[in-house]
Amino acid sequence: MKKRNDLWKMVSMVMLSAALVAGCSKGETASETAPASVLKDGKYDPPFTITIAKQQDENAGKYINGETLNDNVLTRWGEQNLGIKIQTTLLGGDASQYNTKLRLALTGSEKLPDVLPVYDTMLVNDLIESGQVKEITEDISTYMPDRIKEIYKQYPTTFNPVVREGKVYGMAIAPNLTEGEVMLIRQDWLDRLNLKAPTTIDEFEQVIAAFTNEDPDGNGKKDTYGFTFSGKDSYNTGWVSDPVMIFSAYTGKHLPRQWHNDNGKLTYGSVAPGNKEALAKLRDWYAEGYLNKELATQGAWDALSDFTEGKAGIIIGRPWLYDSVKDVEKNVEGAKISAYPTIQGVNGDKTYQSAQLNDGVFMFNKDFQNMEAFFLYYDKMYDAAFSTGDFKFGYAQGYDYDIVNDEVTFDPTKFNTPLEAVQGVGKMAFTKNTPSVDGPGQSYYDLANGVKADTGVLIQSASKDQTTQDGYRISYENRDVLLPNEFNGPPTPTMQNVWEQLTTMEQETFTKIIYGNEPLEAFDTFVKQWHEKGGDTVIEEVNEWYNQASETDVMTLMNLK
Repeated sequence: MKKRNDLWKMVSMVMLSAALVAGCSKGETASETAPASVLKDGKYDPPFTITIAKQQDENAGKYINGETLNDNVLTRWGEQNLGIKIQTTLLGGDASQYNTKLRLALTGSEKLPDVLPVYDTMLVNDLIESGQVKEITEDISTYMPDRIKEIYKQYPTTFNPVVREGKVYGMAIAPNLTEGEVMLIRQDWLDRLNLKAPTTIDEFEQVIAAFTNEDPDGNGKKDTYGFTFSGKDSYNTGWVSDPVMIFSAYTGKHLPRQWHNDNGKLTYGSVAPGNKEALAKLRDWYAEGYLNKELATQGAWDALSDFTEGKAGIIIGRPWLYDSVKDVEKNVEGAKISAYPTIQGVNGDKTYQSAQLNDGVFMFNKDFQNMEAFFLYYDKMYDAAFSTGDFKFGYAQGYDYDIVNDEVTFDPTKFNTPLEAVQGVGKMAFTKNTPSVDGPGQSYYDLANGVKADTGVLIQSASKDQTTQDGYRISYENRDVLLPNEFNGPPTPTMQNVWEQLTTMEQETFTKIIYGNEPLEAFDTFVKQWHEKGGDTVIEEVNEWYNQASETDVMTLMNLK
């Protein structure tokens, strides 16, 4: 294998040189004036430029020390250490704007950058159909570093959206982002009412009833309630303010708004048996005042405000949600939040959650010839996740970590030059999220089991507050409840015509039942109409896509088995 890699490195140097020379003659690339670059000792000489598209995450658009999008601590590091300069030539401020810009570029209004992070499955499909993106099956086999291959081997379904006729046209961005959800509960309320954290649906009901009726904050007023969540867009948010645990308690792995492989066939969770019982329970709780009265109009972030203000006692979300609601511990004297696992289902099984394996896919301009250079850079980005190389503690000292009195710290207020918040240096590269190998929270689990914090990842995890650490530990211990959506392809033909109508009907029916504006039997009517108004055809098309996506063993072709 080493000989093969050496051979390909030699070939790639020739390819890179040829591409750069070709770029000079055609006047097409950002490196058009550069002489041929040669990779030697891990660095290209002379440096050349890879152009990228970027959807600017809200936390990545902030720079210190006068730095900018294309001239910052990470872009300079890449040029100085790898001979690769990353230049953003297509920038979008949010998902809608970014997708619009990519579509305009697809029509030829401007040149597609070399590297394209794409977050919309329909856009992924359109890019492949356009012929403007590169097939990378052999590139992955040849250039992807072994340690990254080991990650992608674990998530073969993340390639499904980018496979056509046995060829691979992209790769998932950091395909192991998922951490599980936990219940965040007002521990001081539990203690005041002499309750324990719920583990079953009955215990959950007892706790939220007590949080509503027994004055848990002791102010003599009936101004609290049990459970806050979002019902605005879906009853499966997949990240924060999520009520999907209640549905899963009755439906098991058949989650609303999600496709599940049930004995070889994909099924849609919202029409599965058990949803009716879940809706009946939520309807009763809503009538009793155990839920937030405005749940149908509250988005995920809106729903947490009542918890932060000390009005609600339970909220569910990923472990980092604690950072967003912990102000209640400052605002309300005696307030204390604890993290607990989600409850069990009514038959004693676990309840399940959505799992986001990756955040979009990388695609590449069909004329981009420097995949080895991309993988060289991408592998370096993983140094922070593996606690190796230049990024063994973080990406840049004084930005996302510092060393003070010979101690590594991730507390920005303790930096040699204190900051209000750490700088998301990893987000300054290709993507919105920094690569991780911690998955659902292994470093926190290891710390809880006595592992010494002697790597950058472990030190950073140990620096988190205890409730966050507990949440990630719980997430890791219950990682088997995470379910990825088995359908991650583009909308099918029938979906493009009827899916918005079907999901609107679903959301309205569920909400009207919970609010008591429709009888429980409305769920049966919804299921019948869902199938009749296109759902049956959608099921057929989704399964046809799934079978096609699975019919060629692309993992072997990419040397990922």
